[in-house]
Amino acid sequence: MTITHVSDTARWVAVYRAMESERPDAHFRDLFARRLAGAEGEEIVRKMPRGRAMAWAMIIRTVAFDELLLGAIAHGGVTQVVNLAAGLDARPWRLALPPDLRWVDVDFADVLAYKASTIGDAPPHCVYETAAADLADAAARTALFTRLGAEGRLTLVITEGLLIYLAAADVRALGTALAAVRGFAYWLSDLASPLLLRWMAKSWGRAVAQGNAPFKFAPEESTEFFRPLGWTLKEVRWGQDESRRLKREMRGSWLWRILGRLYSAERREGFRRMSGFILLERAGSPA
Repeated sequence: MTITHVSDTARWVAVYRAMESERPDAHFRDLFARRLAGAEGEEIVRKMPRGRAMAWAMIIRTVAFDELLLGAIAHGGVTQVVNLAAGLDARPWRLALPPDLRWVDVDFADVLAYKASTIGDAPPHCVYETAAADLADAAARTALFTRLGAEGRLTLVITEGLLIYLAAADVRALGTALAAVRGFAYWLSDLASPLLLRWMAKSWGRAVAQGNAPFKFAPEESTEFFRPLGWTLKEVRWGQDESRRLKREMRGSWLWRILGRLYSAERREGFRRMSGFILLERAGSPA
């Protein structure tokens, strides 16, 4: 197996960012993606069922996150970004961020060290920091969030590609811990539906499960899952809509649209909402 830990999935996704970056009509340019992915990332994609064909899903996620993030910074007053399970994300280097924005990447120490050694001396576009932490350790997580919230900066938290690997109870604990920090005003994440989880289980499920990274989180209540945790929905973008907008649709999507006419409106809406990119706002936030 090429995936042995959930952190290996960062190399997998980096290959997709490299693929998009090398297109003449690319929606973004990640100059570090190919190096960050390395031979290991290429091997993961090669061995995954329909590995390269499914790049579109990660590409539209990247673009949607970029746009929601930049919008929150420009119009929401965000002065700090905390990227949980940051993996090999290179946004501090590739996005036009305010130079006084504080960006904190949080991940395992070895992941952060690998990224730092690969990117080298290239200067980020903002104030960049790292924090090594195991987010499964509740005490360490609370201490980290308390420290990052101590300065009172208006903060956006990112959990890109993280929640799907957590149990619902762990997502509840994380969401509650984030909401307890007054300055943590926004939470940007992706969200899978039960329908998507079943589909992914058939295609990639065995590979990620054998690599100790099974897919888990896909709440029946969709975005409403987060309301009892202290978060309200500010904006949502559904993956199917984004794929059409960005012209990065799944291969054969035209056929699915034709076949979709045979389904009920409720079933078609379920397909439309298989995946989403959500910007949550903390209830009672200073934002």
